[in-house]
Amino acid sequence: MADEELYKEHINDEVAFSPIGSKQETVFLEGPHSRWQELKFLLHVLRQFIYGFRKLHFVGPCVTVFGSARFKETHPYYAKARELGAEVVKLGFTVMTGGGPGIMEAANRGAKEANGRSIGCNIILPHEQKPNAYLDRWVDIDYFFIRKVLLTKYSYAFIVMPGGYGTLDEFFEAITMMQTGKYQKFPIVLFGMHYHEKLFAHIQKMVVEKTISQEDVKLFLFTDSVKDAIAHIEKNAIKGFGLKKRKAFRPMGLLGEHTLINRQKNI
Repeated sequence: MADEELYKEHINDEVAFSPIGSKQETVFLEGPHSRWQELKFLLHVLRQFIYGFRKLHFVGPCVTVFGSARFKETHPYYAKARELGAEVVKLGFTVMTGGGPGIMEAANRGAKEANGRSIGCNIILPHEQKPNAYLDRWVDIDYFFIRKVLLTKYSYAFIVMPGGYGTLDEFFEAITMMQTGKYQKFPIVLFGMHYHEKLFAHIQKMVVEKTISQEDVKLFLFTDSVKDAIAHIEKNAIKGFGLKKRKAFRPMGLLGEHTLINRQKNI
């Protein structure tokens, strides 16, 4: 009952339903525009995709780590993400994150400290996020949907640490894509049993209500163990897909790729 009253108090707050976005977003959400305006939007999206694909072409197979930007260096989940980042690169993967602070910084930091590769797909926001200091390379993206494509395109596994709306969005999108057969069944780790206990209980409720099947729960590993998470990735990503080390692609000077990968440049 207390939760219901708290929700009603929140729902009646006008501020909660007064979103303020960028002028560009406001115009976009108005609906259809002139053909020229729609074409300009498509070309901007295409430009960001091409830049992201070129910039990340040489990163190698990745494991993407999702999680909150708000955890500080002293937080236990920061320490766990840092440990996971180090262990992931020991398997031979590049660590990819959203490129921001908090959990993302921790995973990138762990990768760098273990002499591995550390990549970020940073989202341009009015507040909260800028590229962290532990990235070998990053791209700055205007739109979340482009960023999500880049975060999944190069990855053979996903680690979902504690986070907020964005983290849950990324978790459920990855599961949905596998459940519907749009993605191959890459390993997903939902890390943080105490933090995610009610989320996991709700997923079990969906099984009971028959909105998902019991098999769908097996699409991810729910754990607090770094060792078990890494073993799950090794079994289902490396051995499952038969991954082997191979000669890396070389950048082509004719396409300007030497310059592209040797300097950080925003879109």
